[in-house]
Order: sequence, then structure tokens, then C-alpha cells
Amino acid sequence: MFSRASDPAGVLRWSGVRYRFRESLFQLPALLVVAGIVLAEVTARLDEAWPGAADGPWTLSIGSTAATWLLSTVAGAMITTAGVVFSLTVVSLQLASSQFSPRVMRSFIRDRLSQVVIGLLVATFTYCVLTLRHVDEESARDAPALSLTTAVVLTVVTVLLIIAHLNHLAGRLQVGQVVRAIAEEGEETLAAMARQTAWERSSGAMVDTEDAAEHDVTSLDPQALHVLAERDGWVTQASTRLLLRAVPPGSTVRLETRTGAYVHEGEVLASVTPRPDDVRRVTRAVAATVTVDEVRTMQQDVDFALRQLVDVGLRALSPAVNDPTTAVEVVLRVGGLVRRLLAVDPPATAVRGDGDRLLLRPWVLTHEEYVGHAFDQLRQSAGSQTQVLAALMRTLRMLVAHAEQVDRTDRVPALEEQLRLVTESVERADLAPADRERLLAVRADRTDPAEHVTARQPPGR
Repeated sequence: MFSRASDPAGVLRWSGVRYRFRESLFQLPALLVVAGIVLAEVTARLDEAWPGAADGPWTLSIGSTAATWLLSTVAGAMITTAGVVFSLTVVSLQLASSQFSPRVMRSFIRDRLSQVVIGLLVATFTYCVLTLRHVDEESARDAPALSLTTAVVLTVVTVLLIIAHLNHLAGRLQVGQVVRAIAEEGEETLAAMARQTAWERSSGAMVDTEDAAEHDVTSLDPQALHVLAERDGWVTQASTRLLLRAVPPGSTVRLETRTGAYVHEGEVLASVTPRPDDVRRVTRAVAATVTVDEVRTMQQDVDFALRQLVDVGLRALSPAVNDPTTAVEVVLRVGGLVRRLLAVDPPATAVRGDGDRLLLRPWVLTHEEYVGHAFDQLRQSAGSQTQVLAALMRTLRMLVAHAEQVDRTDRVPALEEQLRLVTESVERADLAPADRERLLAVRADRTDPAEHVTARQPPGR
């Protein structure tokens, strides 16, 4: 039996809605506009119910004609400034797309301050326009005091936020801020990945841990029920808990994709064995546990963070940009993310659930694949850029030392292989002999780059 609260489609849909809300330039501003409409009506009612508000020490008391002029001026200024701010936001998106990578635009779109400023500008405009309805120019009475005071407060707050937004936008266009934002979101996704082996029960009172099972994940049952993708797109969510709930007791469900993969309509998303009696219901339930979206997201996909960082580095290393300093910063950020990734165990390829249910995930990315995705293209594109090659060597040595320190020695061979390939690139590159010798010395130095200052004795000692 499936309760409404545990409906897979509803759970994942709500998770997707929350994520898209964060990445929308429309939804939060729209909510602020609604708040402006409500505020205009509330302050108008308060002015009617409290005629003495104009005598308060913190309220604004002016004539109806001046109030009409004030509200009209503020409304016109707000909607004009909203257009300017929106234009600046679009320009920043264009610069980010051309200078860094089209995939980093999402970090600009999801910027909360930009959304708040655009929304507050339009909300203040809406508030002033609606408040004008309650100002009677032919009356000898003063204009509604609370409504006018609120309009002035909204105007001052909005102007201050515009200044803060311009300062924030200038900082956001710096490459260091761009890669920092991507790396931080990747770390948040990685932290969620580390918690993937635990989930809350529907009551929310207890926590279960994934029960990893020993099982052959490579075998395929030709008689299995195949659940097909209903659309083309990126796999953004695949819930372990919901997948296990979607199949009858005693069933084995094999996930034939992974988060971050692109699937085509009609491709197999999952297979269920033994073939259930209620094929239609199980097919719908399993399909609802795997979300396929038009764009790739970082909801459960830390590999997408690596992809974005590597894209910025590749753009910096391209002949059109030729910015090795940016590439070095990207290598360091990638190294920081991989450093945390090395200490996290990947999701188990086989998980046992209640009712003797079994989930198989043969396509979960391994640490070797993460390391390859992080460094392969940067290494191949570094060419004869000595600074980038040195950064790659030092970062990989640091990661090897860290993996040994946290007792993850099984992940060292992939890092050593990358270090070997970088060394071969240095030996083949068109470099001056002195540069090649210096880079090979960096390769041989076992000191962690972060310890260079303390490892060397200062002059005169």
C-alpha cells in the first residue's frame, strides 16, 4: 500500500520545485510583488481604522496633492530602475557565459540578492500604484499617513539594496567568486552525498541507515520488467528510499542509469525482478522515483560541480582567452573539492531494504572516475603552461598525501596515475630545460604545498 505522504512523484516533484525556486529569476520576485499588494491593502485598512496615525512621531503627514506626486514619482523611478537592474543582470549573465562557461550562468541566476532587489523594485512600484487609489486629491484631509510612511521606508530600503546589489554584482564577476560559488555548492552536494546512506522514516522520528549488501550487480535478467524513460533529459534525482518502496516485497530493482547521466526517451531507467503481477502500477511507481529534467542540476550530482569548474579552466586555457592564472585557481578549487570527495565513501552498489527488497546501482561513479573527470581535460589542455603544470603536480601530491592520511589508500593509484601522466606531459612539452627541471623537481618534492612556508628554514637561520 502506498500512502499519499510517501507518493514518490510528489516527494521528488516537491524537491524539484524547491530547487527550481532557488534558480528562478521570476518566482521570488513574484512572491515579493504579491507581498507588496497585500501590504498596500493592509496599510490602507489600518489608516481607515486608526485616523490618529498621522499624529504619530514616526509617520509622514503631508497633503493629498504632495502625496500623489510623491507616490507617482517613486512608482516611476522604481519601474525604471527595475529595467536597469534587470539589464545589468542580463549583461552579467552574458559576460559570465562568454568569459567562463555557459554552465556557470546558473550560479548568477540563483543569486538571492539579485532576486530580492528585482522583486523589491517591482513590489515597491506595485505598492505605490495601489496606494494612489486611497489618496483623494480633492479632500482637505491629509493623505493616509501609514501608507505614505511605508512607501518611503520601502523606497529607502530598495535604494540601499540597489547599491548593495551593484557592489555584489561587481564582486560576483570576479573569477575567484565564480569558482568559489561553484565549489561551495559542490561541497553542499557532497555533504548530502555523505548522508545518502541515511534517511528519515516517514514519521521523522527515527533514522535508518542503508544496509549495504553483497550482490552481483552485473548480471541481467532477460525476463525482468523494464521501466523506460518517458522523455529525453538529464537524470537529476534518483531516491534510494523511494525506489525500494516502489517495488513489491522480495523484488530486486536495478537502476540502469545514475544522477548526472543523459537519457533518451525509450531507454531503460530501471529493471525489476521478478516480474511483478501489477505491471502497470509498479512501472508508474518506479518511473516516478527517477526525475528526468531538461537541464542538469547539482541536486544529487557532485560531478556537475567538477564539470563546471573544469569548464572554467578549459576556457581560461583556450587560445582565445589564454589566462593561466585563472586555470591555476581552478586547479586549486578542483583539488579542494576532490580532497573532500576522497574522504567520502561512494553509495553502495547494492542496498537491501525492508521486505527483502534489493536495489542495485551498477553505474555509481567511482573515485577513479571522479579523479579522471577532475583532472583529465585540465592536464590535456595545460600544454606548456608551467604554472598550470606545477599546480596540477602540487595538487595531486597533496591529494595523495591526504588520501593516505585519512586511510583511503585504495584511492591513491588513480591520483598517482594522474601524476604520472602530468609528468609525461612535462617531459614531452616544448619547455626550456630549466623549466622542465624545475617542474620535475616539483614532482619529486613530497612536501605538501600548504607546508612550504614551515618546511623551509628562513634565510639567516
